[in-house]
Amino acid sequence: MNADPLSNLRDWHLPDPVSWWPPAPGWWLVAGVLLATLLLTAHVWRRWHQQRTSTRIALRQLDALQTALTADGDVRRFAAGVAQLLRRLALVRFPSAQIAGLTGQAWLSFLDATGGNGGFTQGAGRLFTDAAYRADATAQDGDPEQLHKLAADWIRNAQSASSQNEKIHR
Repeated sequence: MNADPLSNLRDWHLPDPVSWWPPAPGWWLVAGVLLATLLLTAHVWRRWHQQRTSTRIALRQLDALQTALTADGDVRRFAAGVAQLLRRLALVRFPSAQIAGLTGQAWLSFLDATGGNGGFTQGAGRLFTDAAYRADATAQDGDPEQLHKLAADWIRNAQSASSQNEKIHR
């Protein structure tokens, strides 16, 4: 018989090192939140960049129309070009069901409501309703310079209105 009963026990030992895989549930949660944040940030940045790019391109096209007006004095072609540019940009920024059927006074009212501040129905934007479709349109039918300024302001301001419109429809 052995006098020391503890002599048969093994020496103490360290536990196995903690494995890095699989991570604890808290780390999965942190990774999920981080991934969702990154995806949301990328989405917001992409939309902001697209709107900024569309604004730059539209302003560049508007300036090209202004240059052509200065060169040839064709008010009808300028008014028709600006109307077409604003319609294309509106179709990009707003739901097409809201835009596609608008003509005449309804179209001008929409432009005013989304950034025109009354300049389309009561100001230089009235040039759209008549002069853009008449062969004998002249600068006396409306002020093309004011229309250029009004259209440029709408191009810059309509993006914030489309953001508000999108929030309403969500």
